[in-house]
Amino acid sequence: HSLIKAEMARTGAVFGGEHSGHFYFREFYLADSGMLAALHVLAALAEGDRTVSELMAEFTRYSASGEINSTVADQQAVVEAIADRYADAEQDRMDGLTVTAADWWFNVRASNTEPLLRLNVEGADEATMARVRDEVLALIRG
Repeated sequence: HSLIKAEMARTGAVFGGEHSGHFYFREFYLADSGMLAALHVLAALAEGDRTVSELMAEFTRYSASGEINSTVADQQAVVEAIADRYADAEQDRMDGLTVTAADWWFNVRASNTEPLLRLNVEGADEATMARVRDEVLALIRG
């Protein structure tokens, strides 16, 4: 959480969120609040006659895998193997390893509390996301 809050403070972001369901609001001192997120959704629904699915459609840019957890003995070695495999793609180490290409991206990071690697993948379409997800999972799960 601290990395997202720091980045929000640095950039002056109004809102930040994670695939894991954490939502942060500048107006709420960058605190994680699912209740405030729910109230914002209810307010948006009250403004018109659109469904939640219709409201979300304008924000759905990629097909997402959701968070996939894998038990891994040597988390760092696996992350480095993934970094090596995708050496030609753009990489960022702000929170684990994020690899970005033109029509997909993924983040893999070690859990702070369990012997797990957490993987999130997004692709321009379902087939792209599934291909990248399966490639990275093959590296993680060997």
